[in-house]
Amino acid sequence: MTTEVPTADDLRRRMTERLVTAGLLHSPAWIEAFATVPRHLFVPRFTVRAKGTLHEYQQGEPSWLTAAYSDASLLTQFDASGTATSSSTELALMAIMLEALDVEGGHRVLDDGLGTGYQAALLSHRVGGRNVFCMDIDPALVAAATKALEKAGFTPNITAGDGMVGWPDHGPYDRLLASFGVRRIPTSWPAQVRPGGIIVANIGCGIVRLVVEDDGRATGGFLPTLANFMMTRPTVDTVSTTVNQHVGHVMKAKGRIRKINLPSGLNTPGPQFLASLAQPSVIDFTLTDNEGTQMHCIYDEPTGSWARLTFLDVRVAQLEYDGPRDLWAERAPLLTRWALNGRPKPERYGLTVDRDGSHTLWLDSPSGEAFSLSM
Repeated sequence: MTTEVPTADDLRRRMTERLVTAGLLHSPAWIEAFATVPRHLFVPRFTVRAKGTLHEYQQGEPSWLTAAYSDASLLTQFDASGTATSSSTELALMAIMLEALDVEGGHRVLDDGLGTGYQAALLSHRVGGRNVFCMDIDPALVAAATKALEKAGFTPNITAGDGMVGWPDHGPYDRLLASFGVRRIPTSWPAQVRPGGIIVANIGCGIVRLVVEDDGRATGGFLPTLANFMMTRPTVDTVSTTVNQHVGHVMKAKGRIRKINLPSGLNTPGPQFLASLAQPSVIDFTLTDNEGTQMHCIYDEPTGSWARLTFLDVRVAQLEYDGPRDLWAERAPLLTRWALNGRPKPERYGLTVDRDGSHTLWLDSPSGEAFSLSM
């Protein structure tokens, strides 16, 4: 008995049904867009990371088409360190962010971070290509995405440029969607979105939905879903450092020692979310030494500051640290307040970005408990 091979139309229909069933897609216009736009045209070759292993797929191979419509992030470009620099975003995240835009027909949208072009195609289907303005810092990605968009029948406005700067020539926009991670929301984004317009972006490991106010400030809440998009690159040739490059230094370094109380597990979503916002330049990683002792490590590459927490109990750890920044002393007050407030989930937090670029994290409402985020 032979098994019928699903067509691209079949796979696209199933993909859309999964997103609807999961409650991630609910607007009829977006459901139609996902069910219509051919994702496979934008990813002729890609890599999927599964259980710590990379699997490569290429057009023409038996499993390529099915993988192209899977729920995974499809990695399409890597830098010299092996860090992914472009992808077709995980479908669930893409659906969540597009729905959060609350876009309407005729809205002008800045699609910041073109990548493969698939998201630009969805936006073009929704509001018309003439209303979609796309940019990416990498000219090679721009060229490939332009060809794929044309093949799929879409002709949005496209340029190569720094997404942190935006594309002011065609502003103001009704909506801005950033498809790369940032440490802070640049002042250029609210300045290019009309009052009442919406910005959806990945900051730290949160996804924030900001509404631009009449005075130029942008404020809004975080979505329930956490995400770690590829970070913005200042230049095309920028090569990312990896955790492995810092492991040896943090493991061998000697510094000051003290015991501390922990408010909760540091690898749980709440502390991860808050740490990514409070200390955007800091990386966290967990190691186990030869004796099986687990350590949580914190490292700030710009200053060389580090901290190593060896767990003595569920809520007690030995802290060893050094450098110009006391990383744990910076982080602990925010985590303590989080625990005292009942361990709120990310969606209870919000962010206000003032015209001068200052960032304020707040709980429940802009007039509630607030924390200033350093730049």
